[in-house]
Amino acid sequence: MKPTPALIALSFLIASLPVANAQESERWKFTWENMNRLEVRENTFDFDDSIDSINDDAFLLNRFRIGILAQPSDWLQFYVQGQDSRELGSKRPDIPGQLGAEGDDPFDLRQCYVQLGNPTSSYSLKVGRQVLLYGDQRLIGPLEWTALSRTFDAVKLHWAGENGMWVDAFVSSVVVAEDDDFNESSEDSLFSGVYGHMNLTTRDEAEAYILHKYDQDREEDFFTVGTRFKSRPKAYGNWDYEAELVYQQGDANSLDLQAYAIYGEVGYTFSEIKATPRVSLEYSFGSGDDDASDGDWGSFQNLYPTNHLHYGFMDAFSWSNMHDVCLHMSAKPTPQWMFGADIHAFWLADTADSWKRANNTTVVRPIDASADSFAGMELDLLCSYKINDAVSITLSYIHFFAGDYLDDTGAGDDADFGFLATQWTF
Repeated sequence: MKPTPALIALSFLIASLPVANAQESERWKFTWENMNRLEVRENTFDFDDSIDSINDDAFLLNRFRIGILAQPSDWLQFYVQGQDSRELGSKRPDIPGQLGAEGDDPFDLRQCYVQLGNPTSSYSLKVGRQVLLYGDQRLIGPLEWTALSRTFDAVKLHWAGENGMWVDAFVSSVVVAEDDDFNESSEDSLFSGVYGHMNLTTRDEAEAYILHKYDQDREEDFFTVGTRFKSRPKAYGNWDYEAELVYQQGDANSLDLQAYAIYGEVGYTFSEIKATPRVSLEYSFGSGDDDASDGDWGSFQNLYPTNHLHYGFMDAFSWSNMHDVCLHMSAKPTPQWMFGADIHAFWLADTADSWKRANNTTVVRPIDASADSFAGMELDLLCSYKINDAVSITLSYIHFFAGDYLDDTGAGDDADFGFLATQWTF
């Protein structure tokens, strides 16, 4: 039976009820999490008021996790975590990935690894299903925004030294969600790399990496080389900065790939004001392909990111074929309350290439090289309340102001998106 709006609301409330805290001991720890997000969407996929799209809908996402951590000694750790994720009350299929659906992924194995050594000093080795997260997740992240999230079957060697230095070397394969089967990774897809960090000065820190992606089915075999710089906390007083430069070369879509991406941000925190408001200006660029017939591919490949954090909460863009100028504003009037507002302005880097959504795969419109490059603007408003260290509530409203590119390629109507989310972590 299809859930009614009343049933959806009831399940949202019931799933958000607290339970007793997990039992802990010196060497054992039991954890659980529960996330609910009620979403309302209009025109977020087609930007067309005249069509009642399957994605113009209201529905509930639920994610439940339970885990067990065992640490017999300081140099040995075992962790197992299961996850159940559901999409309730939507018109979309309940199959992950179909027509934009997160779908249903009944209780499955999210993490299962053994770790040898102490990761805070010297060497450690982690083997098994695990999360990979580097930098600010523009290239590698767990995609926690979605109910499904992302993990890898991986082997990772970690070294930690002095002065903030550490280096990771890993070989992995991304785990693919299956709604009616055990989630597995593919032997035909490998993602590996070396990623390092160091404190350059007392004010600045840096990261450098070289990553390799091989996917037989997608005909991909290319390297990604990059570096990231950022200021250390309060090193420049109220000012802060961050920047990242990335270059790619190899084969993608059976074509010769040469692509690059740039990110930079400068911010200022008014620390003398109680609410410590922060304002920053950000610019992100991902190269596009200027000629589909020349045998070369210039469209930046976004790898395995958490794009929701960076290019608008509507998830209309990835770090590819885009210019994004964003003004960030935030304030914390109390330790519990946080308010934020982002204003994005988007252009396509090249209209001879497609506009790709946050998954870097789904295309918004067929290519029209004669269209104007201005895609539109997005306003993201967010309010978060932290009840305690374990429980938080977030409310957000997002509006996309359609630009000339949408008018030139079809319907160009504005889009709206709102969500109410609760998060319990014990």
